[in-house]
Amino acid sequence: MKAGIHPNYQKVTVSCACGNTFESGSVKQAIRVETCSECHPFYTGRQKFAEAGGRVDRFNKKYGLKQQ
Repeated sequence: MKAGIHPNYQKVTVSCACGNTFESGSVKQAIRVETCSECHPFYTGRQKFAEAGGRVDRFNKKYGLKQQ
């Protein structure tokens, strides 16, 4: 590897919009993120699933199908 052409890799503090902070490695001075593992719905278990909005019921009603 050539000397002097690589960026300086250092420990940085990553801060989230929720207030959580942790250390990581990067070539930047500081990193700010919107979501982290503490506030992301997938990791916290507070994930909201999209409702069907009655689409199944409308389909069954439209084609005269009975629910089983």
